[in-house]
Amino acid sequence: MELDRAEQVATPDPALVVLIGPSGSGKSSWAAGRYLAREIVSSDQLRSIVGSGEHDLDASADAFSLLDQIVAARAGRGLTTVIDTLGLDSGRRASYLEIARRARLPAVAVVFDADQATCRDRNRARDQPVPAQVLMAQLRRMRGITAELAAEGFDQVLRVDTSGAGGGRGADRGGRKTGQTKTSVESPAGAGQPEFVLQLSRFEWGDDPAAWIKSVAQAAAEAGFQGLALMDHLIQIPQVGRAWEPIPEPLVTLGMLAGLRTGLRLGTLATPVTFRAPGVLAKSVATLDVLCGGRAFCGIGAGWWDREHSAFGLPFPPARDRLDQLEVAIETLRVLWQPGTKAYRSDRVQLPETTCYPRPVSAVPIIVGGSGERRTLRIAARLGDGCNLPSDLQVLDHKLSVLREHCRAVGRDPADVQVTVLDVPVIGRSREHVAAAVERLRGRSDAAAFARRHHAGLAADHIARYRQLAERGVSTIFVALPDLAEPDDVGRLAPVIAALA
Repeated sequence: MELDRAEQVATPDPALVVLIGPSGSGKSSWAAGRYLAREIVSSDQLRSIVGSGEHDLDASADAFSLLDQIVAARAGRGLTTVIDTLGLDSGRRASYLEIARRARLPAVAVVFDADQATCRDRNRARDQPVPAQVLMAQLRRMRGITAELAAEGFDQVLRVDTSGAGGGRGADRGGRKTGQTKTSVESPAGAGQPEFVLQLSRFEWGDDPAAWIKSVAQAAAEAGFQGLALMDHLIQIPQVGRAWEPIPEPLVTLGMLAGLRTGLRLGTLATPVTFRAPGVLAKSVATLDVLCGGRAFCGIGAGWWDREHSAFGLPFPPARDRLDQLEVAIETLRVLWQPGTKAYRSDRVQLPETTCYPRPVSAVPIIVGGSGERRTLRIAARLGDGCNLPSDLQVLDHKLSVLREHCRAVGRDPADVQVTVLDVPVIGRSREHVAAAVERLRGRSDAAAFARRHHAGLAADHIARYRQLAERGVSTIFVALPDLAEPDDVGRLAPVIAALA
């Protein structure tokens, strides 16, 4: 069995993590550099609680009984739990695996490779060294660990080489160097390089809205984003904030951003066809494309929220009629953006002339938003340049198969329809920052469920996930930060974008 290097593989979160290594191999220091203190359950610390100190071996039975209770309670709540013991007892590992299975958490074994000389040196430096014969027995026990783990059923088995690395501290989940171990992840062969577009959905703009929006756009360009998108809603949606929080009209706002010359692509994700007549939308997007130098895109969908339509006096017809409108709108956009001013007539669209100047200076991509399998995805397959789908990998895989079937049914190469996703991740600067963000954002949701839904973690945790999206053919990842408050927050994505560049 070949073990993966921990510094080269993203570990799942939440997970049950079992550390395995002899005394002095650097387990505690590595865990402290990677996890929150409350996530680590240490037998030494529990001995100091139920006994006279960490080295009170008479208190071991009580300490391990308490450890088992804590591990089971945390895992049962879906919380990351790191078990900091020697990890050499196969019976105890089996019990941890059973706890992980009951809690439906991935079980990760982390094996610490430290040579005998390093372990002996560290052991001698301790206030109370482990007896030499005990340490040697632990080192001998490590020789068979690889074979044992191969048969035990851990979801992931990782290796950490801490020989000569001081305290043996690895890279934390943000990729910061905390010792001599370094995070290094190579791009899989054949993986594409997706573009990243920042989607602005919340606007903590204070007393100077224009300055705030401009500074966020500039921060996005500096962080490596290729574009910026705005939602198109008349009232702030409940998934993002409260109804009385500001949400600006997107095309007006994008027109302002076009004058910044940031080099960002600009557009909506996504415009409901029920808000604007198709010809008026065609005129607005064409103007935006001219003003931003040919970098506009148009996300468009059938709309879904009846409240904002009622509040603004707009009709909200049944879904079937709105999807009819979506087909009409896409056809109208393409007609008004093509050369010439001649009349146009089809089964759905009749125009006495197609005079729409200025024309777009680029081929503006039309991205169909929505993932309804019977109709929306078929419209995307037939008429769209792209289709925006959910970022959850299981859902995405299914929707992709449906989209590709529709493409084949209408005689179109699936590769001609770009796949984009909208992702709403919680990305923190440290694990403490991540935990605080989850607590602040989750509302009445269970903390562990909210963290899973938003893939809460550091930048390094998201790199592997975004690579998986790229491997599935995703060309653009729209990222909406649920806790975006100031321009500096955008920089949390910079390491992710750089890693996939």
